[in-house]
Amino acid sequence: MASGKVGTTVVSTKGQVILPKVVRDQRRWTPGTRLVVEETPEGVLLSTAPHFAATTPEQVFGSLKFDGKAKSIDEIEAALVAEARRRAGD
Repeated sequence: MASGKVGTTVVSTKGQVILPKVVRDQRRWTPGTRLVVEETPEGVLLSTAPHFAATTPEQVFGSLKFDGKAKSIDEIEAALVAEARRRAGD
């Protein structure tokens, strides 16, 4: 997407800013979209907020219950190869 000036806006008495429609449409920012506001040397950067907080594998390890025999490394690798082939259309 090309960057550049698309218009001007005004800060309201409540500190609100209305983004031009062309920007909202290009970014697919619908009402209720959460944005992250970041101050940079060039100005203010707006980006879409993540839907979920960042996590580490340690935080989610074991969160999905599995009742069964653990798969071996060979079984996992075979399943990965089979899925890759299926997705490639082989």
